[in-house]
Amino acid sequence: MNFAAVNDAMAQSEADPISSPLQTRVLSALVLLPVVLGALYAGGLGFALLLALAAVLMAREWDRLTGGAGSGRLGSASALGLLVVLALGYYGHAGWALLALLPVVLILAGLSRLDGRSMIWPVLGLFWLGLPCLALLWLRMGDNGMLAVSWLFLAVWSCDTGAYFAGRSIGGPKLAPRISPKKTWAGLLGGMFLAAAASALLAFALEQKDVAQFAVLGALLALISQCGDLAESALKRHFDVKDSGALIPGHGGILDRVDGVLLAAPALALAAAAPRLGILPWQ
Repeated sequence: MNFAAVNDAMAQSEADPISSPLQTRVLSALVLLPVVLGALYAGGLGFALLLALAAVLMAREWDRLTGGAGSGRLGSASALGLLVVLALGYYGHAGWALLALLPVVLILAGLSRLDGRSMIWPVLGLFWLGLPCLALLWLRMGDNGMLAVSWLFLAVWSCDTGAYFAGRSIGGPKLAPRISPKKTWAGLLGGMFLAAAASALLAFALEQKDVAQFAVLGALLALISQCGDLAESALKRHFDVKDSGALIPGHGGILDRVDGVLLAAPALALAAAAPRLGILPWQ
């Protein structure tokens, strides 16, 4: 055995403990980012189809995460229900899409009883996944849709990046040690700061008014997204699962990658749905 080589490898690993995971995350992002941005730019059917694919994958991950088989009756019924909701939303029937969630709830409750499982998790998953998917579709199809969804993604992704590096480099008191032991207050503040800065730069680049409002709301979206991240961490800890899946190298499953968006998207949609309040900069 070459002990010198082993010692060198161990020394390199200790000197740069995050290089390999970080490289994997970056490579995965470089592959996925053009697909997401291309569908976002295309809008319409292209964006709806991407959401539909994500909804099916998330429904199966949620079912596996909460004790199911993923591709069983409950996972498949959840996926089908989400597709119906998105189809109604795509054809401009957002109200009917929300109402369609109710019969799907009854179906999931019945299937849960047949499978001997609690109905709480399948029903919660339907709303936890369905509302964000519908919100993203509705936002993209509305006025300033490209700006709204691009800003949302930018704020959430910037927050994740800022939180990652600030948490690693600064450390300090833990944010929620019982839920997510690695998260720190420094990471949260770093993520909010980077989201605010990125939002301001986006507004400046697009010659938008109220750059400061973009920055403040970007930081708020970042805070909401971190709440979504913590919510999924609590769920995974409850079921003693490390990742929701293994589809994306370095990230885990789809749910692990979009946990912040799942909470931030409905929040932004609620603000957009009340234009008289003038919450959003373009209202």
